[in-house]
Amino acid sequence: MKQKIFSITVLSIFILVLTLNIISSVNVQSVSVDKLYPGKAGKVIIDVENNIGDDVEDVSFTLNINQQATPGFSTQGTSEKSQDSINDGDQESFSFALKVGNDVKPGDYNIPYTIKYKNTDTEEIVTKTGSFGVSVGAQTELDFSVETKDAIVGKQGKVTLEIINSGLGEIKSVSVDINPEGFEVLSKEKVFVGTVNAEDSDIVTWDVLFEDDNPTLNAVITYKDFDNSDQTKSISLPVKVYTQEEALKAGLIKKSKVGIYFGIFIALILIWIIYRQLKKRNRKKRNSENGR
Repeated sequence: MKQKIFSITVLSIFILVLTLNIISSVNVQSVSVDKLYPGKAGKVIIDVENNIGDDVEDVSFTLNINQQATPGFSTQGTSEKSQDSINDGDQESFSFALKVGNDVKPGDYNIPYTIKYKNTDTEEIVTKTGSFGVSVGAQTELDFSVETKDAIVGKQGKVTLEIINSGLGEIKSVSVDINPEGFEVLSKEKVFVGTVNAEDSDIVTWDVLFEDDNPTLNAVITYKDFDNSDQTKSISLPVKVYTQEEALKAGLIKKSKVGIYFGIFIALILIWIIYRQLKKRNRKKRNSENGR
């Protein structure tokens, strides 16, 4: 029983000492990071707090940026900052410009660091290492194009909107709500698209009736970006539509031959009537001559 109590006491003392060592130290208190994107730099501010119980001197904070530990990351300017001292209970901030390479994919990354300082009471040089997390986002870059089928005034056709995601991150829950000018939508005006992957595209097609030769496709696109934030984009794109005359010149439609056929039919009837009349007149003439 005494042996068990002794073991518990030793363990409690060990935990207490370990806890005091963790609390009584120079630690990173907080990290503030700008939004980071591939090919761009952001500001990183690290707050370091001295809870050691004594003042510390010759404090340095180093970002351990290298191609092995942090491929694709670099610093604009120095990767090491220093302070002459941090008094007991005080905080000091270390600021860096962290650059993200163009080839870094969106996601979460760890940035290793080293803190070095001298305890003014014991003259001991202490070196500590650790890491903090950063998140690389993906800026949304959307382009749009319009294509048509049978785009002739007065005719039914199709309008197709292509959504092009040229950014590095996918967009999700994409929907398109169309508000047309110069044509009537015969199918659903609001269409759910879903996910459009990075460097990919998707299309939405509507059945329409073209009413004007200068229509406009107005639409509102809603989606969730890489950070899962709701986004809305309004677009207004011209739509190329041909008049009947333009369509004939462009060879999109052929001139109707109904009039020609009708004219030939009428001509044939007239020829037949004339033929009948002449035949009837000749018969009467022959009968008259025979009667003499």
